[in-house]
Amino acid sequence: MIKDIIVHLEHQAARDPARDFAIAIAEIFDAHLTAVAFAYAPDFPGYVMLEFPSDIVSQMMAESEKAALAAIERFDAAARRRLISAEHRLLKPVGASAPAVLSTLARRFDLGVFMQSEPNGVDNDDMIESSLFKSGRPLIVVPYIQNDGLKLDHVVCCWDGSRAATRAINDGLPLLAKATTVDLLIVLNEKTDISPNEIHGAEMAKHLARHDVKVQIVKVPAADIDVTNAILSYVADVSGTLIVMGGYGHAKLREMILGGVTRGMLQSMTVPVFISH
Repeated sequence: MIKDIIVHLEHQAARDPARDFAIAIAEIFDAHLTAVAFAYAPDFPGYVMLEFPSDIVSQMMAESEKAALAAIERFDAAARRRLISAEHRLLKPVGASAPAVLSTLARRFDLGVFMQSEPNGVDNDDMIESSLFKSGRPLIVVPYIQNDGLKLDHVVCCWDGSRAATRAINDGLPLLAKATTVDLLIVLNEKTDISPNEIHGAEMAKHLARHDVKVQIVKVPAADIDVTNAILSYVADVSGTLIVMGGYGHAKLREMILGGVTRGMLQSMTVPVFISH
């Protein structure tokens, strides 16, 4: 059950789709929502910092904190209007430690919510990848163009028989249980990891039925390099409102490496993506 949610707030004043989306989730599940805003210190190499006057560094830090506090104020106002249980945290990470700080914090929540990175704008890639690999919790990544809150009219679950896909579907059960329509989408190619003795998707469909989730199995062919496009094309054709998928890749020391489908989806998503690793 989803009862404890964490959302990363954006500094931009115009709009914060992740904030509004997280509030909608909290309403649907009667969950508590914690918003996190970061006040960043300049992250320059030591030799560069030595050349910066201290008053300029202090001013940059003060402006970041001011923007974070403004984001918190907007969140608090929105939470009060929607009458949800909520709190906020202002964090001041050292250097580039914000992704690690948030991924550790997210371990104590059921779900994290983030905004997709914007081209030539907000860059949340490190934050998303760190939380995906290191928190042990699922995430929802919201398109930066998102206007609506959570809609469960038509959920598309990406199924290839893998451990990551299994984990994502299991973590997403609270959402699937409330969905109107659930598709089990299988992109058929040489990497689809399904036993030859199993009818494609049949066993997973029976498992979900035992959780009162009725699914329809859909199969589409696509070469490995076109899996992302095949998924997004199908979602567009059926007016899908949420994608559920496994996060592929691994974390090696501080280097985050995403699989091709995961990276492609985070770059090209047109609807919110529930992702679990």
